[in-house]
Amino acid sequence: MTRALIIVDVQNDFCEGGTLAVQGGAQVAADISDHIDEQAGSYDYIVATQDWHIDPGAHFSEAPDFVDSWPVHCVADTKGSDFHRDLDTESIDAVFRKGQFEAAYSGFEGVKAPDDEVPTGEQKLGGGAAESDDDPMTLDDWLRDHEVDEVAVAGLATDYCVRATALDALQAGYAVTLLTGLTKGVHAERTDDVLDELESAGVELAR
Repeated sequence: MTRALIIVDVQNDFCEGGTLAVQGGAQVAADISDHIDEQAGSYDYIVATQDWHIDPGAHFSEAPDFVDSWPVHCVADTKGSDFHRDLDTESIDAVFRKGQFEAAYSGFEGVKAPDDEVPTGEQKLGGGAAESDDDPMTLDDWLRDHEVDEVAVAGLATDYCVRATALDALQAGYAVTLLTGLTKGVHAERTDDVLDELESAGVELAR
C-alpha cells in the first residue's frame, strides 16, 4: 500500500485571528506538525490543500448564513490564505488550490500550485505527469501518478472541507482514514453527524 496524508486548509483565516476562524484551528496546525514528526515513516507522501479564492461569487456574503455563504476568507495571495505558522510545511510534497471562481469544499476540486509559490522545504515538489495552465494537475491526478491507494485526512474544518475531501477520496476509490484528533469543526452538532456519516460511508475513523 502507498499511503498519503492529505492536510486540508490549515490556513490563517481558518485559525484564531482569521476572518473565518475555527476554534482550536491553531492547535490543529501544531498537532498535525507533531503528527508528521512522530509518524513521518507512516506516509509515502504528504500533500496539502488551500482555499484560494479570487472571485467565488455567492460563496462570499456580507450577510452569510455560515452554511452555504461565508464572510470573505482565504483570498488568493493574502496573509489569510497562507498556511498557519504552526503547520510544518517542510515535508509537504505538493499543494492543491481550490475555489478560485466558485465555492469548492473538496481538495479533489483543487489544482496543483506552482512549485515556486508554496512554502515547503527544499525538496522539489510534485513531479510525475506534465502540467500546464490548459491541463492542470488535480489532486486525484497527482495521487494516481504517485500510485497512492490509501489516504489519511486531517485539517479544517471537519464538517465542511475535510468531510468533502474524505468523501471524494472514497468515491475515487482510495482507502480513507479520517484522523479525528487532527480536525476541528465549525458546528459541533453538525460535526458529530458528519463523523457518523463518514463512518457509515466507509471512512475509517482514527485518532
